[in-house]
Amino acid sequence: MPLWPSPISTTDVASSGLRLAWPSVVGDEVWWTEDRPDEGGRTTIVHRAADGTRTSLLPAPWNARSRVHEYGGQPYLVTPRGVVFVNFDDQRLYLATSGEPTPLTPDDGSRYADLHLGEGHLWCVRERHDGKVTRSIVSVPLEGGEPRELVTGSDFYAFPTLSPDGLHLAYICWNHPRMPWNGTELRVTRLADGNSWTVKGGSTESVLAPQWKDDSHLYVVSDWSGWWNLYQIGLYGTSSQALHPAEEEFAWPLWQLGGRPYLVLADGRLAVLHGQGDLRLGILDPETGELRDLDVPYSGWDPALSADGATLVGVAYGAAIPRSIARLDTVTGRVEGLRRDIGELPDVAYLPSAEPVEFLSEFGRHVHAFLYRPANPEATAEGPAPYVVFVHGGPTGHSNSALDLEKAFFTSRGIGVIDVNYGGSTGYGRAYRDRLRGQWGVVDVEDTVAAAEWLAAEGLADPARIAVRGGSAGGWTVMAACCRSSVFAGGVSYYGVSALAALNAATHDFESRYTEWLVGPEDPALYASREPLALADGVTCPMLLLQGLDDPVVPPSQSSAFADALSERGVACTYLSFEGESHGFRRMETRTAALAAELAFYQQVFGMY
Repeated sequence: MPLWPSPISTTDVASSGLRLAWPSVVGDEVWWTEDRPDEGGRTTIVHRAADGTRTSLLPAPWNARSRVHEYGGQPYLVTPRGVVFVNFDDQRLYLATSGEPTPLTPDDGSRYADLHLGEGHLWCVRERHDGKVTRSIVSVPLEGGEPRELVTGSDFYAFPTLSPDGLHLAYICWNHPRMPWNGTELRVTRLADGNSWTVKGGSTESVLAPQWKDDSHLYVVSDWSGWWNLYQIGLYGTSSQALHPAEEEFAWPLWQLGGRPYLVLADGRLAVLHGQGDLRLGILDPETGELRDLDVPYSGWDPALSADGATLVGVAYGAAIPRSIARLDTVTGRVEGLRRDIGELPDVAYLPSAEPVEFLSEFGRHVHAFLYRPANPEATAEGPAPYVVFVHGGPTGHSNSALDLEKAFFTSRGIGVIDVNYGGSTGYGRAYRDRLRGQWGVVDVEDTVAAAEWLAAEGLADPARIAVRGGSAGGWTVMAACCRSSVFAGGVSYYGVSALAALNAATHDFESRYTEWLVGPEDPALYASREPLALADGVTCPMLLLQGLDDPVVPPSQSSAFADALSERGVACTYLSFEGESHGFRRMETRTAALAAELAFYQQVFGMY
């Protein structure tokens, strides 16, 4: 079977990766970040003036990107004096006005994230690397100077939020070995004397995104009920009230800092994101609990909203709408798309639709996924198609239904895709997330294999032509699935994990204890029963491994060691490494080369020429 002819090229896919993110609105002006794949993958801040003029605030080589937790988050804040941003190279805070950016913080290696505006200063999270990694909440003068430490003692902090009267600081904190979706605390510090107390949360409750209702009450998201729902609570932890109890998520896992999944509007109502899987946008009346979804052309939103008065901006997407910076008037309902991730779409006939599907895995577990059938107006399938099972990273992550030109690159060539939200994924409640507790390398693998088996049983896929691909934690699942099952014709891993003890010793602080929850305490026998490097004898299919050489999250040795193990056993394996790339490829030339290599790999294992 030959590949279908497609108008979607590797360059089209690589150049579409603007990664639009972190919108902010003040009056009629809007800001956001976007990548420049053709400028080494740097991130700039874009300003859209009231007249619609777009300007990049940061000329090359400035790069607005935080390395706190290595995943960063919103790297800038709009202030009355200009835009404050984190510069990637030195991680200092700078003030961008009309001239050269001015440094605000010392050049001492400190990293900053989660910026919030106070009177004449910023509140933010500072991460220091002085032999060991420590974090605190600090204030930074807007005119520059030494940051003042305000809150210390916990391993991690997020969401520093000042009360309207300026007397109290609310924030989220947690400690190793927990991750923020396992257990966090909402704490408040009285700034006059430094006294602090816990308002909500604990070791088995994940609380996120506090915002003040008034000087003595807060809103906060908690998964106390089994779902991340919204609550109102008193300053001292009294009178907790669920605003709209539902088996839906009103927040997302805290991989990056600074995103707000809900906002308090000028009239006291809340703009909220909620749902199972994709997050919809609605307006919640906190006094009555009434929640009304807005009539917008988008099916999902990123959990990073900004509002000024009745105007709201966010990153939204739809089945045939690229990820877009969207502005919404919450009074009139008027919606505008201000910037799209993809400049020019191919004919819609080449774009697959995302079909939500469920199937059963081991022991009758229901598994969620999105199915993308091959689509091309110039070709017709003859019999079951070849398919690729996509496995997302995290593993506490989620695949959504956003239009993805990379998926269309394959489906327009006759290769179907199923994107699996295996047990452990977010979007379906805490019980679904907790399926992976102690079961990494088991549940994720079983659910991924079950996706392939379901495709074949439904007659959608040719059982001899099903491959699997994933990145980071998804790369681990790809390698582990190829070790433990013969259902796949090939596997593609992007910067995947292959050995746990080595990962624990070399990875960054944020995830350094993550495997204790995912697998268990470090034990050679337990680790050998899970990790792909120890199970490499089970691999019988060809594999393609791709790796950035500057990856601080998953060191290159994880991929290279697995490639060596396969080569020693005579298993066909191609290992491609890329200088200057980190955890997630950003440069156009890298993205283009990686996608071309992946397509060539599928052509070989599927016999498509």
